Amino acid sequence: MVRHLPFLSLGKEGHAMRLQTDRLLLRPPERADWATLIAMIGDYDVAKNLANVAHPFTQTQAHEFYDRMEDGRAKGEVWPFAIFRKGDSAYIGGVGLRLSDGQFELGYWLGRAHWGRGYATEAARRALGFAFHDLKAQAVWAGWFHDNPRSGHVLEKLGFRFTHSEPRDCLARGQAVNCHLTTLAREDFGRQRKSLGAA
Repeated sequence: MVRHLPFLSLGKEGHAMRLQTDRLLLRPPERADWATLIAMIGDYDVAKNLANVAHPFTQTQAHEFYDRMEDGRAKGEVWPFAIFRKGDSAYIGGVGLRLSDGQFELGYWLGRAHWGRGYATEAARRALGFAFHDLKAQAVWAGWFHDNPRSGHVLEKLGFRFTHSEPRDCLARGQAVNCHLTTLAREDFGRQRKSLGAA
């Protein structure tokens, strides 16, 4: 059973539907968001830093993305969130968790216009709180491509520790790219409760 947290609202089916931070609202992606999604994630400078996003990113691929998200949520394998700014309700990116072979992976992205403002760190912290407190994850891993050090800095601020590097396919680039893999243990995340705002 999902335990209620101060920053967590539950949907009618008991799944986490909304996460909030001081500046952001995180909610499951909706098909009504697709035009903005295409504009932001269709930017090559965004797509090249993600493993599973093709470039160009078409309407057909957007609809396939929503189909996968809905299927994965129904199976209890993915927990995706669209990121919105509270002040103007702008859709600025995405963050989510995926469970595969018993391991949780964190992923996130922001539209290029929203880089450099701490939104990725803020959104990822909330997603990690959900992973550790509600999904009972013991560890979460995340990776960043070697030529995207900004993402590495986000993970470092969140407490992730480097484990190893390996090639990982990137659809947008059409080739494997050296990826640095990192992990965050439950106990290490617990030390950051003050920055999370948890009681």
